[in-house]
Parts: sequence; structure tokens; C-alpha cells
Amino acid sequence: MRGAFLYLTFISLLCGAWVNSYSNSKRDLNAVPQETDITPEEAFDLMMKVLMSPRCLNCHPSGDRPTQGDDLHIHYYNVQRGPNNRGAGIQQCQSCHQNSNNYYTGVPGASNWHLAPKSMGWQGLTKIEIAKIILDQSKNGGIGLDSLVTHLTNDSKVLWAFDPGINQEGVPRSLPPVAKETYIEAVKIWAENGAPIPNDD
Repeated sequence: MRGAFLYLTFISLLCGAWVNSYSNSKRDLNAVPQETDITPEEAFDLMMKVLMSPRCLNCHPSGDRPTQGDDLHIHYYNVQRGPNNRGAGIQQCQSCHQNSNNYYTGVPGASNWHLAPKSMGWQGLTKIEIAKIILDQSKNGGIGLDSLVTHLTNDSKVLWAFDPGINQEGVPRSLPPVAKETYIEAVKIWAENGAPIPNDD
């Protein structure tokens, strides 16, 4: 009888420990992150490292043709911007670029795939020049800072940069030099502090 009691006590303690461990892990998953010590200036630099990476530059050409690869070579097959930034004639962007990466052909994909407007082309520009463009409502489609933050942190085409799949040779595409979570945090910190742009010096 005493042995059975000790056995049941042991099982009870074991289950209690498991429940407490599970509860603690759930609390950890839902814990509010501690305040970051990233300054607005550091946040700006982190954000711009992503926006100036090939994954973003290829969709923000200053001309009328998209580019490809880390070397920003002209898009194959003579693809053109077209009147709506979605290709010209039968060569529409979404004819090849579907809602997700194609791991058989190496064609990248995300929902609503298309070029950024020509007014938002920033290949060859400095980070200061790019920042001025994305905040200029006469060039960015008339969106304010809140909508800009939403675009930069939630748009499927932007977030594709962090999951770009493989190229036509089956080689994984390079990632931006900043992790996705860090980038998103940096964008928000930058915006919450008034979206400051450093001096041109």
C-alpha cells in the first residue's frame, strides 16, 4: 500500500513538472520582447542594407527593364517594364512569376509580382537618395509613413527577399545582409522616431 502511494506521488510530481515546463515554454513564446537599444540612425542603416541588396534592387530598376542575379544583369528574354510595370505584350510578369518560388524551374515568385514604378527606381542611388524617394509622396504612390511601414514589413514581394529560393542553376539565391526580424524591427524603429534621414555628408 505504501509503495503504491509513493508511486502515485512520484507520477503526480512528474506530471506537475511537465505541466509547469510546458506552461513556462508557452509563456516564453508569448513573452513581450525587451526594448531594443538600436538607435534610429542604426535602424536606418540596417533598413537600407536590405533595400540596397540585389533582392530589392532587381525590382527597382531606374530604366524600363528588370534585372536579375547578384550582378544585376538585364532580365533574360528581353522582358520590358510595360505600361503598368507588369510586363509588355505576352511577356507579363505573372505569366512566369507565380505566387511562390518554383523549385523546378528556379523562377522566383510572390503574390502580385511586378516591378516597382519607375519613380521608385533606385539602382545606382545612395541610401540617402533612396530614403528621400520612398518618403516622397509624389513618387511613392501617395502613401504616408504608416502605409510605407506596412509595405516594407508586410508586402509579400518585400518579404520574398528573405526566402528567395533557387536560381535557374539550382543554386540558392543570396539573402540580404540583415535577418528578416532585425530588418522589420529596424523599419519600425526608424519610422517611430520620425523617419530621420542622415545628412548627405
